[in-house]
Amino acid sequence: MGACQRRTRAHRGLSVPVRLPSPRRGGGVLRLLLLVLLLLPAGCAGETAPVRGTPLPLAAENPPDRLGPLGFAGALEVTSSDRRFGGISGMLVDRDFRLTAISDTGMWVTARLLIEGDRLIGISGLDLLAIRDGAGQQLARGFMADAESLARLPDGRLLVGFERWARLRAFAAPGAPGLYFQAPPGVEQWAANEGMEALTLLADGRLLVIEEGLDSALPRHAWLGGALGWTGLRYRAEQGFRPTDAAGLPDGGALVLERSFSLFGGFAGRIMHLPASQLGAAGPGTTLQPRELARLAPPLLADNFEAIAVAPRASGGVWVFVASDDNFHPLQRTLLLAFILDQAPP
Repeated sequence: MGACQRRTRAHRGLSVPVRLPSPRRGGGVLRLLLLVLLLLPAGCAGETAPVRGTPLPLAAENPPDRLGPLGFAGALEVTSSDRRFGGISGMLVDRDFRLTAISDTGMWVTARLLIEGDRLIGISGLDLLAIRDGAGQQLARGFMADAESLARLPDGRLLVGFERWARLRAFAAPGAPGLYFQAPPGVEQWAANEGMEALTLLADGRLLVIEEGLDSALPRHAWLGGALGWTGLRYRAEQGFRPTDAAGLPDGGALVLERSFSLFGGFAGRIMHLPASQLGAAGPGTTLQPRELARLAPPLLADNFEAIAVAPRASGGVWVFVASDDNFHPLQRTLLLAFILDQAPP
């Protein structure tokens, strides 16, 4: 039983007797009001946390305005004094710039992105909420709570992919119980740290799932489909790069975020494109061949990029947001980068 639930039961008088002060005594009404406030359960809904978004240039010197077809639209280093914040591994951004993300420590993260013109300038309203199982219990950190990917289903539910204990769960909203959703066959056999890192809903209503896989040139497992069935595919990534997230585009294509790490070179990321024609024609055994749109490597901002999201842009094209997982490590950061893709590449 979670601490929040234990506190709620106690407050209902199931285990803690409460003697209320008489309102006829001096200050009784005030004491009664204070007592009621103290007995209200704290932390059972979203908990607002302090947050700061520090603007950063794309590079310390001579920062570019564009990376291939992507126009740079701002970057933030996001920090909070709440120690639960961090570990961002998947995210969505709505048309009103409301961010919904998951942490690999079993937390929902929601916030409002502050946009001025075509520029990301800040972040506010950070809320943190535990991811829960089908019975409404908070997931135990570690094996059960390693949430790595996030998509929104056609009916509005949020679909979360987990690794270590590989599974998919659907949530009516952050904080709601996680209900069973049919995962691609065989995912339970994937290695503990090589699971469903990339997950997105395509414009035609199908889900795309891509395995993180090993640092090799061998194609990764991938799947198209959903609860009614899955089609097994392959996804080819360059040696040393691993798929870490995906985002569907309005035209039926998708962006795939890839990450690499080396002891001497540090982190690097790539934003890859899968065209609608390739995904539409994909059948059993097809190997998806993405094309690189942009690379994030020193001297540009680079970190452990694990989340990508797309949001519609009022004047045409789409916003593309990329976020990093800081691993709760003092030498890493939570970076949030924004780009504008005027039109999907061919």
